[in-house]
Amino acid sequence: MTTTPPTPTPTTTTSSRTRWYGLVFISVAVALIIVDSTIVNVAIPSIVKDLDISSTQVQWVQESYTLVFAALLLVFGTLADRFGRRRMLLLGVVIFAASSVLAALAPTGDLLIGARVLQGVGGAMVLPTTLSIINATFRGKDRAIAFAIWGSTIGGMTAVGPLLGGWLTTDFSWRWAFGINVPLGIVIVVGLLLFVRESREATAAGRVDAIGAFLSIVTSATLVFGLIEGRSLGWWLVDERITIGDWSWPGDLSPVPISFAVCVVAGVLFVLWGRRRQRAGLSTMLAFGLFRIPSFRNGNIAAMIVSLGEFGIILSLPIWLQNVLGYDALQTGFILLALAIGSFVASGFAGAFGNRVAPVAIVRVGLAAEIIGVAGIAVVIGPDTGWGLLVPFLFVYGFGVGLATAQLTGVVLKDVPVEQSGSGSGTQSTSRQIGSALGIAILGTVLFTTAGAQLDTRLSDAGVPDAQREQVVSAVVDSSGAAIARLEADPSTAAQAESAKIAFSDGTKYAAFSAAAFLSLGFLATLSLGGSSDSADTRRRRADDVEDAAQGTQR
Repeated sequence: MTTTPPTPTPTTTTSSRTRWYGLVFISVAVALIIVDSTIVNVAIPSIVKDLDISSTQVQWVQESYTLVFAALLLVFGTLADRFGRRRMLLLGVVIFAASSVLAALAPTGDLLIGARVLQGVGGAMVLPTTLSIINATFRGKDRAIAFAIWGSTIGGMTAVGPLLGGWLTTDFSWRWAFGINVPLGIVIVVGLLLFVRESREATAAGRVDAIGAFLSIVTSATLVFGLIEGRSLGWWLVDERITIGDWSWPGDLSPVPISFAVCVVAGVLFVLWGRRRQRAGLSTMLAFGLFRIPSFRNGNIAAMIVSLGEFGIILSLPIWLQNVLGYDALQTGFILLALAIGSFVASGFAGAFGNRVAPVAIVRVGLAAEIIGVAGIAVVIGPDTGWGLLVPFLFVYGFGVGLATAQLTGVVLKDVPVEQSGSGSGTQSTSRQIGSALGIAILGTVLFTTAGAQLDTRLSDAGVPDAQREQVVSAVVDSSGAAIARLEADPSTAAQAESAKIAFSDGTKYAAFSAAAFLSLGFLATLSLGGSSDSADTRRRRADDVEDAAQGTQR
């Protein structure tokens, strides 16, 4: 087979420079959806006050985005391969920005929830497609650097979100927490049109697997719903009934086990249906053959476990900082900025050593740093902890996130054929989302269960009557600690507030230790990813194969 030699140096240099310009706007697109998933947390109190929404609506303002986002990742990752990766990314950014306008102007809680659902659709188009474009565009040594930038953006923006949200909410309005997405979206669209080339799967043929898409959505949505709602609705029997208008959930069996049962059935049908279509030579929503690739199969397992530990702790820290230590939203954002700085420093580290050290080795170094950082945070947590004790450990933790997130993504996708990079990216992103949902469910349960049990014991030892004790424990736990300030303001309950601070600190401490334990399991899972390095010849051959495939898929 003959190939056309590359054009002379000026054009090649320009093309190379254009790819890196494109990566800037791809990273900004990732930052847009990651920031939005965290920025809302600090804006919730202002939203409650302005729109007078119920506690159930508060939950759905936060969780409707996550639910839709996780359910659609695999579908849009696969569709991007077939219909154009840049096209899907552009459409996702436009939908995300337009729905942000609806959220910013929402006059009621229900309309805000609807806008968040649309944001989830746009976000699900963006995340796997950015990975797919990087996988198809960058080759050889440049890929490690590109993935490092992508991963560090995720780690850094996770911490920048609360800072940005605190500033906008405090100095302007919670509506600007959504409104800021519009100018950013315009900048991203212009940059993508100028600097990112279209690519798609060259061999795509036949109809889209609509049944497979439906089954994948049902599987992901019911799993994430069960994980998120288990603590509030009840894991087996009803603790809190779902109410919609005049209708409420019937019977004593919680909807959570039913959701898990539907997930299992839909998941089995999805696999059976997909394998049947694959044997018939038809297109499938998921390339099941990818799981025969050890790096892809084992890497997805590791990514799920790592996400469980990484994102669960981000839930508990802002709650503890604001409701126990008394920092406001903006101050909390500044403290968490140490995590973002560590993540961005990791980007430079990975860029310098990514081509001299095997990606798996960098992943392990990153996970070790995460474990040290989270365990250190757990050790120093207390009702009187100063921010100076937290910042060094947050920096170390952020440094680890920046290393592990990007390089683990590279390891998962390194042997995936470029023409299937969207499907592979969607699968990897779905694994991470399931892991983060597990983290929120498990670590959230550890936090609130431990805090409630500790507070109940302390109040009992202090001789507080049963009825009052139950009322105080319920108020503190149900408000995620926000009731502590009200208890502290009343001299008659000031002692109970102190007990609540200690109990909530203990709950946060145990949640952090649990996160460190899961990250340790993730570290062990990376041992299944094989040796720490490839030979130079193997790397060169792989880079050449990827380059040939990419040239065939660029349109």
